[in-house]
Amino acid sequence: MAFENKTLGELLDDPRIRPIAPDAIRKRDLRDEETWNMTLGEIHSQQFFTSDIGRGMERLYAAADSGSWYFPLYSEEECAEDSARRGVNVVWLPSADPEAAKKPFVLLVPGGGFVNVWNLTEGWPIAAQFNELGYHTAVLTYQVEGTERLLEKDMEDFARALRLIRDRREIFHADADRYITCGFSAGGYLVCLWNTGMGYPAHGLPKPQAVIPVYPFVSPKLAAAGEEPGTDTEEDLKDDLRLYGSSLWDALEKDYEIPEHAEGFPPCAVFLAAGDELVDPEHSKILARALEKAGIPCRLEIGPTGGHGFADGTGMCMAGWPKRAIRWIEGQADLTC
Repeated sequence: MAFENKTLGELLDDPRIRPIAPDAIRKRDLRDEETWNMTLGEIHSQQFFTSDIGRGMERLYAAADSGSWYFPLYSEEECAEDSARRGVNVVWLPSADPEAAKKPFVLLVPGGGFVNVWNLTEGWPIAAQFNELGYHTAVLTYQVEGTERLLEKDMEDFARALRLIRDRREIFHADADRYITCGFSAGGYLVCLWNTGMGYPAHGLPKPQAVIPVYPFVSPKLAAAGEEPGTDTEEDLKDDLRLYGSSLWDALEKDYEIPEHAEGFPPCAVFLAAGDELVDPEHSKILARALEKAGIPCRLEIGPTGGHGFADGTGMCMAGWPKRAIRWIEGQADLTC
């Protein structure tokens, strides 16, 4: 494992990655945590994080050494209008494969329950694997602050990222109209929402060529099963307004209930573990059934172990899922231009 004897703090304090280091886990100060002074070997042996962090850090350093790699998505003026936009960015991690420019790039969206963004485990290490498979990758750090319509704002972050890549082709060497989305947990919900009327159609952008949700939440209706409209507590309504800009019950009539608005999906490869303790595996199964009904190709892989947050699956039965996802997607269509 790369950097096995380096502490997490030493790695994140490297001046080369100063712009993104505070967002290793966005809105969570790792300096205050036990893992800051632990080596990666210790973190791995004690299973604090289930991902090859060293592999991700190595890839991040190489990108930073190469020049253009960190791209804020909002201007200082826009951040002054809304402080939640500050730090929203794309980290560009290109593949060394000379054929990568002929393929779609991957827009990678880590999870974090809409309060964090876990670049450390679900961003940089996964991007390294997609790079090795021959795909340029953009890791999106999106908005998780604010008190109203957060999901709508996250869709704007997606659009900003894609337009940035389109407008600066001389830097990215990628076709912004050809991309694959991949997201984890809350990020998995966002990459699914992008395929509804709230996503690429609303922003006048092209449809992804494939989507890879990993242990995604997709059905507010499933999460609310057994509850009655009008029984929301004041805190429930506050949470609903933060995410949807409306009550949950109004949101269920809109695109937020993904399985009822799956007709705009491209081919979809879903990965999860049967023992997921945070997001009911039924979310993924409902999505797969909706896609099958709509005639959209879907691959559903449910690992027998791993739980929620297995990230790249290091040391688990889910190890190697990025390769399996890409090979399945490549089997659906020729992705080289």
